[in-house]
Amino acid sequence: MGQNAAAQTGVVKVEGLTKTFGNQRALRGIDLEVGQGEFVVIFGPNGAGKSTLLRILAGIMNPSSGSVHISGLSFQDNAEEVRRRIGVVSHQTFLYGNLTAYENLAFYSRMYDVPRLEERIAEVATIVGMTSRLHDRVSTFSRGMQQRISIARSLLHKPAIMLLDEPETGLDQQAIAMLWEALRPADDGEKRSVILISHSLERGLELGERLLILDKGKIVYQGLKTALDLAGLKELYQQSTRVSL
Repeated sequence: MGQNAAAQTGVVKVEGLTKTFGNQRALRGIDLEVGQGEFVVIFGPNGAGKSTLLRILAGIMNPSSGSVHISGLSFQDNAEEVRRRIGVVSHQTFLYGNLTAYENLAFYSRMYDVPRLEERIAEVATIVGMTSRLHDRVSTFSRGMQQRISIARSLLHKPAIMLLDEPETGLDQQAIAMLWEALRPADDGEKRSVILISHSLERGLELGERLLILDKGKIVYQGLKTALDLAGLKELYQQSTRVSL
């Protein structure tokens, strides 16, 4: 296993996390700490437990055992406050197809007590290039357009922590550029903490500061990207997971 990155103040802290589905153990004792403003990328083969881990971090799924703390708070005791600190982009858009894009964003704005609701909706719609479609029903959108609105939804409340599960899936190159531009430091200059799940070793190496490899529900490698080039990461991935690329 690689050397652990020197952690700043941990805004995400996971200890002894497990998740079992019947007889299947999806996560087998995950320990992870993510510092303020740190960009962590998680790789791993299908079935490694990556999406399960992200769902638990997002509060969408409960662990079987272990603990998750976000800025020192747990979902069990402070679920509403924790969710206000997190933005989530995943394969599931969390949008209502029978509502317009605006109505979806207004719903989530009220949920998060977003101030100046109309102004903020206009801002995030501009960020993702969907201003002209705000009053159309989400069910009429292509997958890529729905994903753009999902990204807007995740940014509404200016979260300090972004959880991204293959966020580029279904997006064109323009939308991908908009996504990463939107994740630049917040208005006050403070960097968001980002946890990204990616199948692309090249993309993850480009974006991340610390790289993790998950396999069979365990972290089998973690280290700073400065120690690796793409060839080295591919070799490490194959050795850690026994998966051919």
